[in-house]
Parts: sequence; structure tokens; C-alpha cells
Amino acid sequence: MGMVLQLLPTLALTHARAHSRICISHYSATAKGLQSISAAAKSTNRVNTKHRVFIFFLPLLLLFISLFLYFCNSSIMISFMTQMSTDYYKFGPYKIDPKEVFYSTSLSYALVNLRPVVPVCPRREVKRFAELTADETSDLWLAAQKIGSRLESHHKATSLTLTIQDGPQAGQTVPHVHIHILPRKGGDFENNDEIYDAIDVKEKELKQKLDLDKERKDRSIEEMTREADEYRLLFL
Repeated sequence: MGMVLQLLPTLALTHARAHSRICISHYSATAKGLQSISAAAKSTNRVNTKHRVFIFFLPLLLLFISLFLYFCNSSIMISFMTQMSTDYYKFGPYKIDPKEVFYSTSLSYALVNLRPVVPVCPRREVKRFAELTADETSDLWLAAQKIGSRLESHHKATSLTLTIQDGPQAGQTVPHVHIHILPRKGGDFENNDEIYDAIDVKEKELKQKLDLDKERKDRSIEEMTREADEYRLLFL
């Protein structure tokens, strides 16, 4: 019995130490668990932050993609790429600087030269309307339709005159098919038939201006470039 009493303090101390180690072990495990939870929470917060950033920028990304696809499929992009790869445009025997061209497709183009009259031409050098292919004819008139509507709005006009002088006896001075587009307003001519005389005059002026291409005594290349830039904005 005395022996047992002597061992009690030792057993109590051993038990206390064991209990202490267990508590420390539990505390350590708890601390590690809390650290893991905290790390997971931080990771989740980072994920949530990234998710929120992604959600915020997603509409902008979709808008950018939509605009990119729109311009890739629009005549503006075609026009821009064509001008980048074209040294000049053929207009009968004349060379047209791309800076004077404000609209173009793979088959047609429109240039500034006789403001407010705008010539729309096939890219291929074609003298007579009957010599155009079906695709060229369709593209030429679709281009004229689109350009005419934009010019009418731009000049605050109310009508359009579209004419073709098909051959020299019809008044054609440059042997290359082209449609004249002229925005019209009420009272612009006292007699409406005077428009055809005016177009004849413009047609003659066209050849004269092209003959003076190097000197540009009537209109500078800078002036026509500014006009072409102004018209290009109508198709954005």
C-alpha cells in the first residue's frame, strides 16, 4: 500500500504530461485546420475576384469580337484592305490615287473628283455597259445604291440623279463605264432637264481634270484627300 502511495505522484505527473501532449496535439491540429480553412478562404476569394473581373470584362470582350467580325465582313474592311494593297485604280487611260477613293469593293470603287457629282466605276477597265459581267453589273449598282443614300443624307438632299453616259455619242469622255451620282434638292435647277446639260459639263470637266492630274491646278490632291476622308466616314 505504501508502495502505491509512493507511485501516485509519479503516475499523476505522467498522466498530466500525457494529457498536456494530447492537448498540444489537438491545438496544433486545430491551428493547422484553421490555417487550411484560412488558406482555402483566401484561395476562394482570389477565385471569386478573378471570376468577378472576368464577368465584368466579358461583355466588353464580346462587344470587341462583334465589332471585329462586323468590320471583317463589311465593305469598309474590304475597302481598307484593297487600298492598302492597291498602288492605283484604273479609270480608262488614267491612274487614280487611292487617296481619292472613298469606297471600294472587290469589283467597284467610287472616287471624289467632281463634287458634288460622284463617279462609281467598275475596277476592271470596261468601256461599255454591255461589256460588264453579271457580277460587275450587280456590284456596281449595289455600290451606287449604298453610296447614293449616304450622300443624299450627308448633303441634306431629298433626291438623287443617277446617270450613265454609255459611249462617246452619249457624252462619255472617259472610255470607262461609270455611274454619276448627284444629290438633288428642290429648286437646284430652274428646269429639271438642265441637270443633263450640267452632267455633260461635269463629264467634260472630268476628262480635263484627269488630263491635268500632275499639276492639279483646279483641285489639289490634299483637297480631294480631305473630301475622300470625309466621305469614308459615312460608311463607318
